[in-house]
Amino acid sequence: MDGYRFFHKLKVRYSEIDGQKIVFNAHYLTYIDVAVTEYFHEGLNLNFSETDFDFVLAKSTLEYKQPARLNDWLTIWCKMSKIGNTSMTMNCLITREEEVEPILLAEIIYVSFDPVMKNSRPVPDFVRSKIEAFESGQKL
Repeated sequence: MDGYRFFHKLKVRYSEIDGQKIVFNAHYLTYIDVAVTEYFHEGLNLNFSETDFDFVLAKSTLEYKQPARLNDWLTIWCKMSKIGNTSMTMNCLITREEEVEPILLAEIIYVSFDPVMKNSRPVPDFVRSKIEAFESGQKL
């Protein structure tokens, strides 16, 4: 996908489909959550157990284009499109394996979170630097 440097693949399981035999809508947020975690872990080489960096979901906008079905292999594409003072906007899209037409488009806004004080805080410089380097194609 043009402009996306990171993706994660997963297979639709039986427990994720509904009575219409398509993926129940709420599972797409789980798919995105899994891919975003891997974006930080694999893409940025960020180990959450070695840092106090944390973030929480502030807003999610999903646009459903077509359904995914049982046993489809999905590719979840992620890119960080904006980093504010405390917020980060990630764009995601989901495709079926080896297809280019998206089945879902998403804009997800996260807020950098202080787990001790229980409030927002600025995105740490080391995280901002990792994201900027990764998204510009630099080696981390």
